[in-house]
Amino acid sequence: MRNTARWAAILGLTAAVCGPLTGAALAAPGAAPSSLYAPSALVLTTGHGETAAAATPERAVTLNCAPTASGTHPAAIDACAELRGVGGDLSALKSRDDVRCTKLYDPVVVTVQGVWQGKRVSYERTFGNSCVKDAMSNSVFAF
Repeated sequence: MRNTARWAAILGLTAAVCGPLTGAALAAPGAAPSSLYAPSALVLTTGHGETAAAATPERAVTLNCAPTASGTHPAAIDACAELRGVGGDLSALKSRDDVRCTKLYDPVVVTVQGVWQGKRVSYERTFGNSCVKDAMSNSVFAF
């Protein structure tokens, strides 16, 4: 009886470990990812203040760009495309020419933390006001 229980346990463990290697997994080799990708997942925050340490975050969104654009960012697809266009360098984002802002000083700070194509990202920038922040890019900071 003890041998039967031992064999049942061995067969159960074998099925659990080797099960994914048989049946449907072998029948559909195209179901596996065609290539590996480096992760690109960011958390963006914004708040009023001169620095992130002094500001209370008023809004935060997530942005995942690999393998596809997703997250809570309202324009995830456009934001990922914009970031890919500058190679993930947030400081390379250009201000739009079609926006005119007042010179009212009401500082807004934006932070970005996470990983871009497998490399750690830590970014902080203070804008003179919300209009200047919104004019900085078409979609990355538009949340």
